[in-house]
This record gives sequence, C-alpha cells and structure tokens, in this order.
Amino acid sequence: MAKELIRLRDCTMVFDDDVVLNKINLSIKDNEFLTLLGPSGCGKTTTLRIIGGFVKPTSGDVFFNGVRINDVPPHKRTVNTVFQKYALFPHLDVYENIAFGLRINRHEGRRLSKDEIHSRVMEMLEIVSLKGFEHRDVTSLSGGQQQRVAIARALVNRPKVLLLDEPLGALDLRLRKDMQIELKRIQEATGITFVYVTHDQEEALSMSDTVVVMDGGVIQQIGTPEDIYNEPVNAFVADFIGESNIVDGIMIEDGVVEIFGKKFACLDAGFAPNEPVDVVIRPEDVDIVDIKDGMLTGTVTNVTFKGVHYDVIVDFKGFKWLIQTTDYCPVNSRIGIKIDPDGIHVMHKSQYSGMFGDYSSYSAEYEEISDAELEPEETVSEDKLYEA
Repeated sequence: MAKELIRLRDCTMVFDDDVVLNKINLSIKDNEFLTLLGPSGCGKTTTLRIIGGFVKPTSGDVFFNGVRINDVPPHKRTVNTVFQKYALFPHLDVYENIAFGLRINRHEGRRLSKDEIHSRVMEMLEIVSLKGFEHRDVTSLSGGQQQRVAIARALVNRPKVLLLDEPLGALDLRLRKDMQIELKRIQEATGITFVYVTHDQEEALSMSDTVVVMDGGVIQQIGTPEDIYNEPVNAFVADFIGESNIVDGIMIEDGVVEIFGKKFACLDAGFAPNEPVDVVIRPEDVDIVDIKDGMLTGTVTNVTFKGVHYDVIVDFKGFKWLIQTTDYCPVNSRIGIKIDPDGIHVMHKSQYSGMFGDYSSYSAEYEEISDAELEPEETVSEDKLYEA
C-alpha cells in the first residue's frame, strides 16, 4: 500500500469573512493521481494553492511526509505547478525552456554540470514525446505541444508532487482528450504524485486514481472514479458526475425501495424502515420495453440523436426522466421501462435533495412539446408518494 505523502488537517480558508474552505481533511498518497473536482467557487483551486504554499490556511495544518509545512515557502517545497497559462519563455527554444530551472537552482547543494542538464532535458523530452523538438521556437508549437513543454519544465527538477490547475482548459476538445491520455501516461512513467484541478467530470473519471468532489468549500465525497459514479453519497455528487435521474422514494426495507407508489428491488441496505430517500437511476441503466412489460409507463416528450445513442426525455407522472438508448422512440409515444436492481442507487436525504435530477428544463433542446396529443400523467404529490 502506497504511503501517505501529503495530509491536510482541518484546513479552513477565509477571505474577507467569506469561508472558502471549511475544515478540509485530505490524504494524498505517494505516486497517486488525485483530482479535485467541482464547480467554480467550490474551493478546489484554493486547496491546490495551500498545498503549493501560495497561500496559508487561516487555520489547520499541512503535512508533507509527516512534517508540518505551513510556514515553508513555495520555492522550498518539493512541489511544482503547471497552470492553465503555461508561461513559457518566448525568447528561449524548447530545450532552454525545460533547462531553465536546472540552470538557476541548486540540486542537492550543487550546480548541475552541462552534461547532467542535457541528460535530464533529453529524458524529459522523451517522456513528453517531444524528442526532436529541442531547438524549436516555443511560439511555433501547437497548444498541446506547448503544454507538454510546460509539464517537462515542471518535472525536470524531479519534484515529489506536480500540481496542475485546469491545464487543459485552453485546448480544443480533440486535444483535451489526447492530453488526458498523455497526462496519465506521463504520471505513470515518472511515478510522481499528480494533484489535478478541474471542473470537467470526464477528465476526472478518465485519468484519476482518486477523485475528490467538492462544493461550497466542503469535500462531498472521496473515492475511485468507479465509486464516485456508481455510489454517489448525495444528489449533488450524483448530478455533477454524469447524468442522473434523481427521484423521491421510500426505503421500505433492505433491498426494496418505493418509487411513484411502486416497489422496486435494489441492492441497498442499512436504512430505517420507510425512510424517505433520494433514488438515483442513471440514464443508461433504464431499459425501454413494451407498456405491458413496464415497471413504469410514460410519454416521450423529446428525442435527440447523439450519434451512438438517443437522448430520450420521458414524462413519468409529471417528472421528466432522461433515458439513453439505441432504440428510437417517437415523440408522444407511450413506453414502458424496466430497471434492474443494480441500476438503482439509494441515498440518504441531504441539503441537496430536490435540487437536481428532473429534466423538465434540461436545456433548450429538451423543452416540453406543448401540443402533445396525449395529456401528461397526473402529478403525484410528495405526501402521496410517501404513503406506504
């Protein structure tokens, strides 16, 4: 098991009476790719800056290899940072950009020789797949190539930790996807701990060993990408990570949850009998079947072709669900749905309950058809839904 490299203990950050971080506790392991994920203003970049030493927490402690480093300045921490703006030196070529830190810094109390610098720079060029580019003008490089130079410059000093603050934000979609693969490959090749900040769920899921979901200056959940996606702890996490239908339910007993007055088998347990809960059903976990075979029946209000599947909006008792399917369903058609037990995830009620999961106003392309031939099903009140 990898050893702990960094620990944040009860870290709070206050700016002008505004609590940006509220008692954050986080452990980061050696050789780990950890992503801080959340919307703008959630505190993820502030957390990164505390690790880097750019700001000191208002209260709480930061430990590196068990040693408290609150008062250690950034240049004395074995940490380097790559920002969204790469800040490359335009008057230096690729080689000299990467070599810059080696020339000005002492390493183990001495200056590196010319041969040592050359060896390290060439090693980094090989790792970031820029061998042969050493004498190129950095202004002639593509965005993705410039980013690789910035990463090589940060890694050539052999830090223990590399901090990356939304480094893919300036790239187009195709380059971002390519660089996601490259960043994970580079991290595995170097064995350096990466702490990555993003609001992009796809980046977090595709690259990370561990994902930390944040909102309102608080860590909502920590886990593997699979855990975060399949076992969200509350409606915020379920909605922020992928698409989710989130409905009110009642946990009748272990393995049985009631939705829209009907009982469904599930795999969840440990709730109080008849406890009100939030139920998460991912769009890809819903199977469309004939009405006679359906656990629930609804009316299709919108269909959008997405290439590999259709996004289908279905009205169930006034609540709009998103279903992703390869089967085409015409607008206004009546359908049945089937959900297997492992497609249902039950969560305790939280401060986020009722805020997410209804696709009535998902986007302009999913506006409800006003002249539907069939009337929507009667809306079920919350009190009636919770009747046993």
